[in-house]
Amino acid sequence: MSEKKEQNKGQINIELDEQVAEGTYSNLAIINHSVSEFVVDFVNIMPGKPKAKVKSRIILTPQHAKRFLKALGENVARFEQAHGEIKDYEQPPMPLNFGPTGEA
Repeated sequence: MSEKKEQNKGQINIELDEQVAEGTYSNLAIINHSVSEFVVDFVNIMPGKPKAKVKSRIILTPQHAKRFLKALGENVARFEQAHGEIKDYEQPPMPLNFGPTGEA
């Protein structure tokens, strides 16, 4: 029994429910910070709509924000090594213009 405890030491059991596993699409992130935290709001802006809602808000300590930045950078580098460079297009003006809008 003590051997099993030793094997599990340092491991975290992380659960992912079905709703969270589906994910939330975001095409805009707004980042703010204070002395004690970083706040990242993920937004989904739809074409032709002047209003958008924050779909998810993540609050991080400065230390976790820096770790997240490092981990994301490492993952982008691995992605580009496997699939080629990710093109960084010029930032479109706000609100985002998705092109002509259709009528039904």
